[in-house]
Amino acid sequence: MRSISDIAEEYDFLDADERYRLLIELGRELEAMPDALKTDATLVRGCSAQVWVYPTGDAARLHFMADSNAAITKGIVALVISAVQDRPASEVAAMDVTAALEPFDLKNQLSSNRTQGVPNMIALVKEHAARIAAG
Repeated sequence: MRSISDIAEEYDFLDADERYRLLIELGRELEAMPDALKTDATLVRGCSAQVWVYPTGDAARLHFMADSNAAITKGIVALVISAVQDRPASEVAAMDVTAALEPFDLKNQLSSNRTQGVPNMIALVKEHAARIAAG
């Protein structure tokens, strides 16, 4: 998975249509999430599409799997995951993920329907991280 800074650098040079394509591409690059993990417990609430986020790894190196049934939303969750992937759980729990996503200006780039679930995606990732960091 590409780093959030690498994605931001590329995103900066793209026009609106190309940014949509980049988000879709990011979604396609997510590692496959087994259907067995797509449960009510891993479902992100408040999204216009179905989104699942599942933590793996441990407190030293937290890793997430994610998926969505909508291409753009899958790209958005990939962007969220790229900000936190493979970091220590305590770092993710304390991280300002919203600030990490600010260079993408998602609220102005995408419809409110597409971005309404982003705070819930971030909250779920941080909750998982805090739980794993606490042991």
